[in-house]
Amino acid sequence: MSLPEHIAAQNRKARHEYSITDTVEAGIILVGTEVKALRAGKGNINEAYAGPSKEGEIFLYNAYIPEYQSSMPFPHETRRPRKLLLHRRELRKLAAAVAKEGMTLVPLDIHFTPRGIAKVTLGIAKGRKHHDKREAVKQRDWARDKARLMREKG
Repeated sequence: MSLPEHIAAQNRKARHEYSITDTVEAGIILVGTEVKALRAGKGNINEAYAGPSKEGEIFLYNAYIPEYQSSMPFPHETRRPRKLLLHRRELRKLAAAVAKEGMTLVPLDIHFTPRGIAKVTLGIAKGRKHHDKREAVKQRDWARDKARLMREKG
């Protein structure tokens, strides 16, 4: 998977709050000026989550995309549920993962591909406890110190 060209919104706390087992890239259905607002970098997905609906589709809930301009004739709703586009086998895989105990779908970022298509990177995650978060910080610090020591030694 190549790196996204332009990250419009990012959930920086997600990798700290959750242990992510797998990631999936999904398309997102946007209306009106949502694309322009995202291109301007105005989106916020820190409190967003994804989940299945009754019809078997997956939606992105509580993602904040502000109105692009107040002078637009038909403004969009800022926190509406947005449908995610996935293949059937990916839908089944994600629905099975969410059905497991404690697993959730966390949006990691919204980005634009080189062709200009908006995509959402979803992580299949399990919530971390407080002591797990501390342990992850210790391991990250030790890896950084170890790399610094190895660079100094040559």
